[in-house]
Amino acid sequence: MFLGHYAVALAAKRAAPRTSLGTLIFAAQWLDELWPILLLAGVERVRIVPGLTAANPLDFVSYPISHSLLMAIVWGAVIGGIYFAMRRYVSGAWIVGLAVVSHWVLDLVVHRPDLPLWPGSTTRVGLGLWNSVAISAAVEIILLIVGLAIYLRTTRAIDWIGNWALAAMVGLLLVVYIGGFFGPPPKNEHTLAVTTLVLWVFIPWGYWIDRHRTIALGSRPSVPIELQGR
Repeated sequence: MFLGHYAVALAAKRAAPRTSLGTLIFAAQWLDELWPILLLAGVERVRIVPGLTAANPLDFVSYPISHSLLMAIVWGAVIGGIYFAMRRYVSGAWIVGLAVVSHWVLDLVVHRPDLPLWPGSTTRVGLGLWNSVAISAAVEIILLIVGLAIYLRTTRAIDWIGNWALAAMVGLLLVVYIGGFFGPPPKNEHTLAVTTLVLWVFIPWGYWIDRHRTIALGSRPSVPIELQGR
């Protein structure tokens, strides 16, 4: 899953309007933001196997710290707890924590059975939606459309940057996602890990977007989101 994680971040704004989109993106994509770091450190392993599934050539040999169910829950509790300690925003802390765990749930839908339940678990799960390019692409794009629609109903732009920065991010996400179907697979595991680090760029991008948008729910004060909380 790729677009679906950003869909969660966008939609989560409805439940935690005082939490910045940058924070929500960080939480929803944390498992994939952590994964390339662990790859580069040699802690987790992946192989590139063209044709392994129709939509994805990656054989996730070992990634129990970043992508096991238990660790996703642990990471959710840790990151949600840190957010609460910093912001004292209970709803935001819950949503941030749940966004972390949502990553594993969405991955369960698309991955072949390679997701461990806990570190050391021999049971691997996955529903295998990546076996169909058309279906997996349709599901992800629909999720992104729904998430974006919720975000647009929850916030409104206070200047032109608020609209165009959001449009540019969504456009780039679509280009990266669709381009993955037509481009060659990564040359090697190191190149894959380094390339995946680009996901971190979308975190400050999310903060930038929210600084130029305001909450549009009910009679909430029309002040920039960055002043309402992160």
